Amino acid sequence: MLRKLPHVTVLFWALKTVAVTLGETSGDLLGITFKLGYVVTALVFLVFFLVVVVAQLRAKRFHSALFWAVVLGTSMVGTEISDFMNRGFGHGSAPNGIGYAWGAVILTSVLAVVFLVWWRTGQTCDVENIASRKGEILYWIAILTSNTLGTSSGDWLSDDTGLGFRNAFLVIAGIMLLIVAAHYLTSINGTALFWLAFVLTRPLGAAGGDSLTKPADEGGLGWGTLWGSAALFALLVVLVVYQTRLVHRHPLAPLPAPVNRRTGAPQRPNGALVDVTGHDTSARRPARSKAGL
Repeated sequence: MLRKLPHVTVLFWALKTVAVTLGETSGDLLGITFKLGYVVTALVFLVFFLVVVVAQLRAKRFHSALFWAVVLGTSMVGTEISDFMNRGFGHGSAPNGIGYAWGAVILTSVLAVVFLVWWRTGQTCDVENIASRKGEILYWIAILTSNTLGTSSGDWLSDDTGLGFRNAFLVIAGIMLLIVAAHYLTSINGTALFWLAFVLTRPLGAAGGDSLTKPADEGGLGWGTLWGSAALFALLVVLVVYQTRLVHRHPLAPLPAPVNRRTGAPQRPNGALVDVTGHDTSARRPARSKAGL
């Protein structure tokens, strides 16, 4: 069957970081700059997320723009969920919610439950080889939860610890380098390292976004949420176009039809089935006999 999810490469991490950073700045643009509040902004982003994730689930193959639109949607919705939990109603930064630390603890627990359910369903946890509809749904739930957790943990690190945006960015970047070293130099499970890095790219992007948009007296460059979001969106488009052309020149290799990891039972595929020649077989219908049976 045709792949629906991309390979995890340097380009993947570059796109993911830019997408989640844009999710942070666009959330601040609507929620704080335009004073829509977290609830209204969350509803706007939720509609966007639901539209693109349904389109992604219905797609038969990998589409770069669609895939990263869903990642962007999870970052947008995750930012608003986190802000609503940690800060409460409103459009500012008043601590009327449960706080960043408790938000991070709760979301870490939720993510652990998601992974436990994922494991018990018998779906593969290898993010490059997910080939079933159920596995892809769990994949997107985990991404939404991890991006929400990344927002809370990033806010906790930059605000509650007193590090500030730039120092928090440097700390997270250092941890990311350690994860890369662990991937190449140790035998630590690659899936565990992937999700740890996936969670951390969210606060990495948040700290980077704040460094772009916040005023100079708060440690930022003073671009503002509008121009910061516009620059990040332009960069995301350039990277998506590049990945699209790359996949066009070098198509992603197909996957075996999905089976349950524990029982070996066939699973509903999440992409188009193809034969050994690469032709789509999902739309074929069996020929009728002369008796019409």
